[in-house]
Parts: sequence; C-alpha cells; structure tokens
Amino acid sequence: MTSRIEALENAAAAFDAGDFETHLAGLVAIPSSSQDPARAADLGRYLQQGIGPWLDALGFHWELHPNPKPGVGPILLAERLEGEDLPIVITYGHGDTVRGMEAQWSAGRTPWELRREQHPDGARWYGRGSADNKGQHAINLFALEQVLQARGGRLGANVKLVLETGEEVGSPGLRDFVAAHAARLAADVFIASDGPRVTPTTPTLATGTRGNYHFDLVVAPRQGGVHSGHWGGLTTDPVIVLSHALACIADRNGRILVEGWRPAPLSPEIKSMLAGCPVDMGGAAATLEPGWGEPGLSPAEKLYAWNSFIVLAMLCGAPEAPANALAPRAHAHCQIRYVPQTDPETLMPALRAHLDAAGFAEVKIENPRIGMAGSASDANDPWVGWAVASMARSLGHKIQHIPATSGGMPGNVFQDHLNTTLIWIPHGHNGCQQHGPDEHLLVAAAREAVLAFAGLWWDLGTPETAEGAPPRRGR
Repeated sequence: MTSRIEALENAAAAFDAGDFETHLAGLVAIPSSSQDPARAADLGRYLQQGIGPWLDALGFHWELHPNPKPGVGPILLAERLEGEDLPIVITYGHGDTVRGMEAQWSAGRTPWELRREQHPDGARWYGRGSADNKGQHAINLFALEQVLQARGGRLGANVKLVLETGEEVGSPGLRDFVAAHAARLAADVFIASDGPRVTPTTPTLATGTRGNYHFDLVVAPRQGGVHSGHWGGLTTDPVIVLSHALACIADRNGRILVEGWRPAPLSPEIKSMLAGCPVDMGGAAATLEPGWGEPGLSPAEKLYAWNSFIVLAMLCGAPEAPANALAPRAHAHCQIRYVPQTDPETLMPALRAHLDAAGFAEVKIENPRIGMAGSASDANDPWVGWAVASMARSLGHKIQHIPATSGGMPGNVFQDHLNTTLIWIPHGHNGCQQHGPDEHLLVAAAREAVLAFAGLWWDLGTPETAEGAPPRRGR
C-alpha cells in the first residue's frame, strides 16, 4: 500500500515531469476574461472544455448552472461523494480573469499562452490566470489527482467544488447561487486558494479576508466653472475644500483619523500570530515604508489586522487641458480595506459625523457600497489546527497563519450560508502582477503548493485512529 511519503514523492515527480504544466497551459489558453464582453462565450468554454473533462477523470459529477444574475458567466457545481459518514470539504475557485491587456505584455509574452522563463529568483510561468486564479485551483485539483492515483481511486472523503466565472467583476450571483444550493453544498470545512502568500517562500494559511468598501466624496458648489481671474479668491474652489476634507480623514502619513474606522487594539493572540511575520516587497513597483500607516504596528499587523484608507481616483477640471476657471466640481473615489471585525454599516455614519464635526458639511458622500465583504473564522478552530499541522508535516517548515488576507475574496458567501470554517491557502505572491501585464506564477511555489495540498487531501481521507485524521463534528 502506498504511504503518505510515497504519495507526496509521486506528486512531486509528476509535477517535475511537466504534467501540471500541461494542465495549466490548456487552461491559460482559454481567454476567459469576465471584464471583456467579447470573451463571454469563453467563460462557459473554460468550465465545459477546460475543467469538465478533468473533473470527469477525477470521478466528479458536475453541472453547469446559469448565473442568477443576467449577463454574468455561469457557475460550475461538482461533487465527488464516497460516503455519508466521511468528512466533506468544499472548495472554490474562479475561472475568469481580468482583461488580457495584450498590447502591454513584454516582448515574447502573450496573455493566452503559457510561457516558462528562468529568472534570478527561479522559474516562472507567464500567462493570464496563471496566478489568479486558474493556477491556484489547478494546483489543488492536480494534488487531488495524485492522491487518488496513490489510493487506487478512493480518497476516503467527500469533495464539493464551486467554480465561478464572475469574480473579477465582483462575484455577482454567487451569493444567490450558494444560498439556493445551501443544503447540497453543506460541508465540514471550506478550503480554497486565492491571493498571495506573505512572501513567495512562506507557505501561508488565512482564516479570513479583509473586506473592501467604496464611496465617493463630492464638492459641487456651482453648476458651471467661473473665470479664475474674476472669481479666484472670492468663491469656493471645490478641490481645495475636498483636499482639506481628505486630510482630516487621514494624516500626512496615512494614519486613519476617523475614530469609528479604527479597529480595537490588537489582541495578544493576533500579535502573537503575526510576530515575526514577513511581508513580501512585491518587486520594484512599491516600497514598504515603516512610517506610513498606523504607528506602533508592524507591517504584517497593518496589512492583515488593521484598516486602511485609500484614494483610488480624484478629479477636478481637466489636467491635460486646464482652463482659466474655478471648476464646478471636485470628486474623489475612495476605498476602505477593513478587517472582518469592522461592521461596514458603521463606516459611513462615522465618516459623516467626522466630516460635520470638522466643518465639512458641504462634502457629500455618494454611492457607498461594499465591494466584497470581510469574513473570518475562529483561529483556534480544530480544522485550522489540523490544516496547519498537515502542511507543516508535508513541507517540513513553519506555516505562517494570518487572521485575514490583505485582498478581498468571497469567503463570506460560504460562511454566511453554509456556516463552515474558512481556510484559505494562497499560492500566489505580491509581485505576480495578477491584474496587470506579465502575470506569472512561481514554479517553486507551485511545486510546494502541490505537496501541501497532496498532504491535505491524503490526511482528509485518513481514518480517525491514525495520525493526522481530520476533526469530526456534526454539520
């Protein structure tokens, strides 16, 4: 009988032989961009032709469902059921990508063809979706394939999969879909992969995600522009007012000044969890600045356990063709990245009170909305401890546990309707350029991820009496 060690060795050998690369190349070749209306047919094609035959070979029963929201890509639901008395894991991924941005890729690279290149930090696979999210859910399926082969086609557990094609446009319809199929999707634990590790070489497990909240700030004192010579110094310049309003929301170093937006002081448990946690620099695109943001917090605490305020866009007049006029309107589109403990319903009332108290009653708050809600599971849940121990046993070194990923993901949908523990195990890294040209997946990180998930799949089907058995509890 194949042992756990042999199963992981076989998975590594299959990866090294190019089997995974072949799978990933086929998936990347399907231009399934949900942000490009011309690619709408490719969303269904990705699920039916890219993923469906693979699921057939793995013993899944799968179905393609129309999205509950018109005009959004379909959703795949797959089940691999071996017995009612066995543990059930539900996993998730998204087969859609952002736009290809074909003209912006470096010479020799195209978004819809997987290309392997060697770099000083190791080999990379370039291609749209290689990191977000085709490569990540493909890693998990490839690891499952290797364990099934090692066990003669039987896992010893049940697996359910939801694969959507609308995540890059905000996952419309996913909540309605999960709610409608909640009984069928019931599971002991949610384990899926998206987003970046804390560093490329640090295996990471997150038990939640920060949410993101959007709103506009508008100052519009008049219907039209007025001559700057005749009216400058006499009437309101909206961009000056808006700039001062923004400055009262966050100080010169980005520290949030709205009291209702500041989380409670970090608990000893969170501080211990993040002690020594590294933060990926993500290449040369940005520099980690210790003095930016909340004083007294480490970079990891700011990123994974605190709220941040960002101005995504700001407009007044036409900078490319300025007129000698005071503009009639200034407009800023803003975002809050918030930890799951923050109630998003309190964000705008707190801002309104703060602006009024600071003398900015004329600043309007418009279009407030949640982009993607935050979510969190108990860091001490038995499933979390089981997953961390399994990964450490497979990889032979520390697993970095974080309370929430820095970016948004739709875990809240599964938590709200299935009441299941959330475990995210990301395989990307901050420098993967997932929403820009030259998106790539690090080959070494992907290989390590295959081993981690092969161990998880193996341990999921381990009898209760053996080491590494999964927790058992009623659903």
